[in-house]
Amino acid sequence: MDWSRYWRSPDRPLEAMHAHFERHVYHRHSHEAYSFGVTEDGYQAFRCRGGAHTSAAGMVIAFNPDDPHDGRPADELGFTYRIVHIGPELVSGVLADMAGRAAGLPLFDFPIVDDPVLARSLRGLHAALLGGATALRRDELLTAAVGAMVDRAATRRPGTAYSGGHVERARRRLDEAYLDDIGADALAEAAGCSRFALYRGFRRAYGMGPGDYQRQLRLRAARRLLARGDAIGDVAARTGFADQSHLTRWFVRCYGMTPGRFQRAG
Repeated sequence: MDWSRYWRSPDRPLEAMHAHFERHVYHRHSHEAYSFGVTEDGYQAFRCRGGAHTSAAGMVIAFNPDDPHDGRPADELGFTYRIVHIGPELVSGVLADMAGRAAGLPLFDFPIVDDPVLARSLRGLHAALLGGATALRRDELLTAAVGAMVDRAATRRPGTAYSGGHVERARRRLDEAYLDDIGADALAEAAGCSRFALYRGFRRAYGMGPGDYQRQLRLRAARRLLARGDAIGDVAARTGFADQSHLTRWFVRCYGMTPGRFQRAG
């Protein structure tokens, strides 16, 4: 039986979820935040960065911002996991406080890390977020978890996923007007290349096609409007979805919860 608990900070880019899935399958999606998870029980299978991975109990999952990935139970018994989403600006702030100066953002090249110390640190942070710990305690554990992830698992400082060229022009076009109903021919014309070259290059650079990327932008906009309390039907209309059920269907597929559940967690 599937179940989930979800928590979202009212004033910072910080979220946490504790869930067990036997049937739910995540559609390929990405987050604006760093996502650090711990598999507690069972086996969680997913694809990320062109490879297939399986996280067993005790293993840590590390996704960079904008890392496309999916997710599903590896067998009929399902899996239980905890995951924390931390905005890049919050990670940068924590690292700057630790270093006493401006700090760049870390990059995690490997989506699975088998490290009991990291797993313990993330479980402690997650329990504090969902368990109603004091603000001071949450901040202490956040600093400890981010510091541990960077010290023990980060591989390098990130650059831009792709710089220059037709792919970057297409991404800018989508970023600037993600609500536009732009077709493949028009997007390729704006990028200055063929449809085939654009699709192939976009998938290589960002791990998903332009259409999937546009949907991610719309879902992220919907999350922001839901978090401030807008009505779900209005949010669907304002973010390019056909109706509330259309938004709900994709929200569940990508985030494992309904828009209403997400909104009530604030």
